[in-house]
Amino acid sequence: MSGIRPFPRKTIAAVAVIGVAGMCAARNTSFHNEAFAESSKSRWGSGGPGFGFGTNARMGTYTLRLESFQQVNDNTKRLRFQLPDPASNMGLYLTSYIFTFDKPKDALFNIAKPYTPINNFDEPGYIELLVKKYPDGRASGYLHSLQPGDTLKIRGPFPDYKWKTNEFEYVNLIAGGVGIAPMYQLIQGILNNPDDKSKIKLIFGANTDKDLLMKEELDAFEQQFPDRFKVVYTVSDPVEGSPFRKGRITKELLEKELVGPKDSKTTKIFLCGPPAMEAAIHGRQGWISLRKGVLEELGYTRSRIHRF
Repeated sequence: MSGIRPFPRKTIAAVAVIGVAGMCAARNTSFHNEAFAESSKSRWGSGGPGFGFGTNARMGTYTLRLESFQQVNDNTKRLRFQLPDPASNMGLYLTSYIFTFDKPKDALFNIAKPYTPINNFDEPGYIELLVKKYPDGRASGYLHSLQPGDTLKIRGPFPDYKWKTNEFEYVNLIAGGVGIAPMYQLIQGILNNPDDKSKIKLIFGANTDKDLLMKEELDAFEQQFPDRFKVVYTVSDPVEGSPFRKGRITKELLEKELVGPKDSKTTKIFLCGPPAMEAAIHGRQGWISLRKGVLEELGYTRSRIHRF
């Protein structure tokens, strides 16, 4: 019998956000990023420029206006929202996420959904979200229906992994689909910080070539930081003549591509993707049973792994 997966951290955060009265609605919503956004002494904090807890970086509820959107592929949009204060970045930091709220006409409670902002936090006045529309996804369907000028209620930022400059020499990122969002937030935060010397390896899996989201930006970073950032793309169903590796993220691929010593505190792995992918790579730790994942089989302890 398979183990029961504990509530993701973002589920617990969602319950706190919407209150006990909305708990049933929260549990019926996927609060995991599918593939899955304070110190008064300094604005910079330990994460580098633009990523600290400034004196105004407190959690809050905001109503944002959609400025523009970009259709990335058939089912994914990049949405840009104006912040009420054009000089603010809403207190976003490495790494953080926000909750969006929508109340469908036939729903008793608000539907809350976590998203990781992908914009450059050093550029104030707006946030950007990468949103994949799912066939039965009420939150994603609502966000895809928004037109420039429409508004969206959000709450945040909420903390995820608290990044510290140069905490790790080697950073491995394993992403699937829209799970690239928190990875991209981390990538640009590290690489845009001149004090951070961490070396990053991204292994990015997608169903098709067009599902390699943020590829243009990722390739630009790889060209700009050739000694610090490398990307490996793998596609399950590539088009004919595709330049990408064919297949999923496998044990053999990870054994070949992951960088840094397995048993060292200088190495860290971050993971975000579809539940099935995460279960295979990270393993499943439930109340009833425990199943090893690929990373543990390769010799990586759970303390070296963080799931967004």
